[in-house]
Parts: sequence; C-alpha cells; structure tokens
Amino acid sequence: MAVAPHKVKEYLTKRSFSGPWQLAGQRRGGFYGAIVIPSLAEGDSLFKTLDSLRQNPPEIKNRFLTVVVVNAHSKTPCSDFAQNHADLNRLSQQDQATLPLAWVDATSPGVTLADKFGGVGLARKIGMDLALGRLDWSVQPILISLDADTLVDTNYLTCLANHFKSHQSGGAVLAYRHQSAENQELQLAIDTYELFLRSYVLGLSLAKSPYAFATIGSAMACKAMAYVQCGGMSTRKAAEDFYFLDKLSKTSGISMCYGTIVAPSPRPSGRVPFGTGQSVANQLLDRDQPFVFYPSSPFKILGAWLSAVSRHVEDNAESIFAEALTIAPELARFLQQAGWQKTWTNLCRNHAQLDKRLHAFHCWFDSLKTLRLIHHLCATVHPKAEAELALPDLFKWAKLACPQGIAAKLAVLRHSQQVYK
Repeated sequence: MAVAPHKVKEYLTKRSFSGPWQLAGQRRGGFYGAIVIPSLAEGDSLFKTLDSLRQNPPEIKNRFLTVVVVNAHSKTPCSDFAQNHADLNRLSQQDQATLPLAWVDATSPGVTLADKFGGVGLARKIGMDLALGRLDWSVQPILISLDADTLVDTNYLTCLANHFKSHQSGGAVLAYRHQSAENQELQLAIDTYELFLRSYVLGLSLAKSPYAFATIGSAMACKAMAYVQCGGMSTRKAAEDFYFLDKLSKTSGISMCYGTIVAPSPRPSGRVPFGTGQSVANQLLDRDQPFVFYPSSPFKILGAWLSAVSRHVEDNAESIFAEALTIAPELARFLQQAGWQKTWTNLCRNHAQLDKRLHAFHCWFDSLKTLRLIHHLCATVHPKAEAELALPDLFKWAKLACPQGIAAKLAVLRHSQQVYK
C-alpha cells in the first residue's frame, strides 16, 4: 500500500476544513475506495442504506470503507440530536465483518458543525477528507458520494470500480430512479420533480452543453486524485453536488456510469431551501400552485450560442457578440451583463491554442451560467409552463414520444436516459 502523494498532503494542509473530527470504528487502511454518507437523524433509513451496501459481493465491498458522518449544528432540533446519538450507538454495534464501517461524530458537544457552514456539503467534505488517509494510493482510489436514505444495487460497487478502470474522466454520475412513494399524492410529487430534473438534462444534451448531467449528491463519484485536484467538496448547505460536479467537470471531466441504479428517497424535507425534499414538500403544501417546466426555446437558444462560439472561436468578442444578437436579443443582453467583451478578450489573450480557448470558454460559461441563462430567458421571453404545455416540443426535438401524464412522460425519459429498472 502506497502512502498518500504529496498533492494529497498539500490539499489536506491547505484546503481541508480544520476541526476536531476523526474516524471511529474501522481502523485499517489500504482501501481501494470510500463511500461517504452524511447522516442527520436518519434512524432506520441509514441502516437500510448500509444493508443495501452489504448485498454487494464480499470480494468488492471489503475493498471499500463506508464512512458515515453523523452531523448537526447548534440550531438542529433536540429530537434530531437524540436520534443522532442513537444512530452513533447503533453504528458502534454494526458487524465489521459484513461491511468495513467507520463513522464521524459531528453531533456531540464540541464537535457540531458551525452554523455558518453546517450542512450536507461540509458533512460530505469532512468524510471525504478523512477518508483520503485510509486509501491505497498504489492504485487509483475512488471516492463515492451517497445519501443515508438512498438504496443501491447489488452490483453498485462493481460497476463503479469497472467504470473508473475504463474511463479517463475523473468524475462520474450514476443512473438514478427515486423509490416508490407510500401514497399516490407523494408519488405524483416525486414523479413531477424527477421529470423536471430529467427534462432539464435532456434540454442541455440537445443543446450539446458539456454540463448535460444530473447533479444528485447520492449519484456521483470520482477518482480520489480528481477530488484533490478540483479542491474538494463544496461546503454549501445545499446544491453542494451541483457546485462540486461543476468543478470536477472543469478539471478532470464527467462521464456516465451505466449498469447500476441508485434509488433516492421520495420523502419531503425542509432541511435545505431547495432540492428534492423541499420540492416534494412544497408540492404537498400548495397543491393549487402549478409545477412549471422549462420549455424547449431557451435550450435552442443555448444550443445556437454554444455552436456559434465553437464555430467562431478564432473571432473577436465583437464579432461573436453580433452573432449572439442575431440568435436572440435577450441572449446578447445576458452576455453583456456577464461581461462578455472583457472575458472573451482575456481568453483570446491567454489561450492562443483554439482547443484550450474553447475549454476556457466552457469553464467560464459553466453549469451555473448555463442555468442562469435558462432562468433569464424564461423570466423575460420564454416563460415556464406546466408539463403538458412546456414539454411536447422538447420531446419532439429529441425525437421522443410525448404521452399524456407526468408518469408516462417520466417513463419515456427514464428509458431514453438508460434507466431500465
């Protein structure tokens, strides 16, 4: 087993979030990979997730260390603290022979997360940073992000290991499908949100955006060195997966890991201001408020813009801006506000090689700017609408059938995005 390279030690010195946290439980090292699970008052959900990991073959699961970060901050409800301590006690009683397991106490007095940063992003980062010292650096070890309410297939670890052995990209996203809900109302809410997520990725893929992948915290993984090179996990309280995959895409690339599926929970939640749990909760709370989707037109503008830059990468800022103006005046307005003139001039000055200039452009016009452009276009000239109005043209553009109903549309996108279970 090789010790951690200098770059890893340098990252831990400069970029790791300092604190009192440490790994308890499993003491050995030399793992091919680590699975990091943030947990806040999860109870049985956490242990169902661990049981699903146990169903993976012994020869592969024993090469991975599962790290559970049991976390809270000062404003966490007292009942959640109580559940956290019950979970820590239950973790200490788990059979290490069936699953190598470590955990981090970030919930007891003196070790809770700071209110400013406390949340899922920091919990993931703590777990991943601590796991770096337990990996076998004679191979190319990997880090896997999972959630405490997400179930995995029996081939989950095998697929991920094989994926990174055969792909150069440093990051990966996995196929996902939310678990079935306990009633029809909740099922419609989670189906609607999953359709929203998938239709957004569909639009990006049709526009040929390099950021056409789902950003779901329980469905992503990376090579450990790629994690270090991109600066580690975002510490945001929400959307940490979005920002982390954005960084990873820019530095080492993202590819799709096929052949296995993760199953996130459909439960409502108010722990973060947006995301799956909050969307489901909002839908259940305000049933009269229609859920709206992005229409195809903003994605067509995005696609035309990305194509224009690719075709005119040798041109100056004024020439490309004129092209943007012919595509859509609101696109030109957005670029103007984003500082296009100065940005492109600097990119041309700093990147004489056209392929590097184009890569630098996509690092500037990243997943966040892409999302902001879509929002800008929807807020000005191409408003969002309910599924039956917004999605038919998007499906037609993709040469997909567009049946009536949320569940039927979702089934079409699941199949087209290679989710077969």
